Amino acid sequence: MDIGITALLTVTFSLIFLLIQRSERRRRLIVFLAFLVVGELIRRYTFYRGTHTETWVALILALLFNGVFWLFIGRYNPPKSSEEIQVIGLDD
Repeated sequence: MDIGITALLTVTFSLIFLLIQRSERRRRLIVFLAFLVVGELIRRYTFYRGTHTETWVALILALLFNGVFWLFIGRYNPPKSSEEIQVIGLDD
């Protein structure tokens, strides 16, 4: 098993899951569709390189990392909608 490919795929999957998790509720479908496109690219890379085991390990690790992030941070700090966000120093 190649640790470098596993680490690269773990970071990639973690960032994708984090983007889905922290996006607005109204925008999650768009982000999820973008995930499907990136997921297809990752699937093609996996079949081209023959790194099926590394991909499954990376996917499980990314789900665990994002689950822990949601458990300790995301559950208590849900993402706000863009109407509720105020920019400090903006004179309206």
